[in-house]
Amino acid sequence: MPTRYAAGPWSPSLQHGSAPAAIIARTAERIPTPSPMRVVRMTIDLMRPVPTAPLTIRWSMEREGRAIQIASISLFTDDGKEVVRASVLKIRIDATEVPPASELCLDLPPPDSCPQSEPADLDNPFLSGVDVGIAKGAFRSPGPAAAWFRARRPIIATEAPTPLMRASIAADFSNGTAAVLDLRKWTFVNADLTVTLSRDPIGEWILLDAETWLAANGAGIAAARLADLNGYFGRAVQCLVVRPVASP
Repeated sequence: MPTRYAAGPWSPSLQHGSAPAAIIARTAERIPTPSPMRVVRMTIDLMRPVPTAPLTIRWSMEREGRAIQIASISLFTDDGKEVVRASVLKIRIDATEVPPASELCLDLPPPDSCPQSEPADLDNPFLSGVDVGIAKGAFRSPGPAAAWFRARRPIIATEAPTPLMRASIAADFSNGTAAVLDLRKWTFVNADLTVTLSRDPIGEWILLDAETWLAANGAGIAAARLADLNGYFGRAVQCLVVRPVASP
């Protein structure tokens, strides 16, 4: 049952993509596994605009093995429309020691050293509950940029967001963080979101180091490196639908 804070900048009746992405992450973490496993990939397809209306969560097992698990997770409206469909891959947790050299160290300033950004769009209820610290470039201005994100509001009442949920929330800001077109003249909405993780994220703050590539045919991708205070742990990719803003 979404509250008004789930809405994005387009309409009070439509959710920001970070909200259903976090719900998918929470569901993925709660699917039981035959042995200890962790999420290494989530591919989230936004089948149609997600309303700020009651949604039903359904999941099914696609592959259950000793080393991997693949599950499908969908969100449905009350009238049976599938609005979000996700594929989640988990792999078994082993006690293998990884050489420290394979860890990617943080190369941008931590959040307490970054200027805090006020929400540029006061009509974006979801963003109003997110702290943003600018680590490189400028948030929602043309060009590559990096920003730290921390969700202040719970996604589920009485529950603190898990680090994976926080990573999913930040990942959906890739296209806005690395905007390359004038936001007043163009829209570049993501049709999907894929998050891959080399390890579990930790903590409340998630760094998104993003850039956008656009083609001349109305398509593009936004991609980002994901980090926490311990260093880089994953990547996010969105496929974009690029359109000029309709004249009033």
